[in-house]
Amino acid sequence: MVLFGFGLLVCTSGKMVPVYTTDDLTGRFAPETNADFVPVASAYTVNATHMRKEAYEALVKMFKSAQRDGINLIIVSGTRNHARQTEIWSEKWNNLTHDPAERARTILEYSSMPGTSRHHWGTDVDLNSVEPEYFETSQGQKVYAWLVKNAASYGFFQPYIVHGDARETGYKEEKWHWSYYPIADQLLRAYKRMVGYELINGFPGSEYAPQLNVIEHFVQGIPDGPAVYNTRETR
Repeated sequence: MVLFGFGLLVCTSGKMVPVYTTDDLTGRFAPETNADFVPVASAYTVNATHMRKEAYEALVKMFKSAQRDGINLIIVSGTRNHARQTEIWSEKWNNLTHDPAERARTILEYSSMPGTSRHHWGTDVDLNSVEPEYFETSQGQKVYAWLVKNAASYGFFQPYIVHGDARETGYKEEKWHWSYYPIADQLLRAYKRMVGYELINGFPGSEYAPQLNVIEHFVQGIPDGPAVYNTRETR
């Protein structure tokens, strides 16, 4: 086997198999200089962001389909590397004053520790709003209903569904967070094999990651991916 290009392995059979580094998995890279990422057009995002090329192409198809159905989708948060996630985490950490372990637990209701976020992967986006109240409005309910019905046709799924039999641990429900399963599943499998707690560092409260089972309960705290999530249909 030989390396061929960024992030790919050529097997002797000629089949291209993805290869990821721990930096890919924990967000220690710059998306704008990573050959696997492309910029998202301003028509599809509030702020400048990048995505993995295949995930972005699928997202554009999904957005155009939604628009034809009278649903307007927009990215409010896309790929975030370790440095950006550290900024978000640290700001929340500094705004809390109680017991450090409880601070981390409170932030983890909706935000990931740096090095553990699916937003590092270039496959995940937050759509329209990150406020739960938005999805209780008439507009938000229509957006969510459309995504539940149609997103899987483009390879996207909601990793953080409501807690229950299908998902017992991890973040609270996030109706805004959608993930491109065909690549995200590969990245998650690689994460399970390659990333340990020694790589979760560089931010306040990182020492509580093992105690809070961040990898087992949060990174892995998603529903099992049924075959429908892997649909690659185009319209």
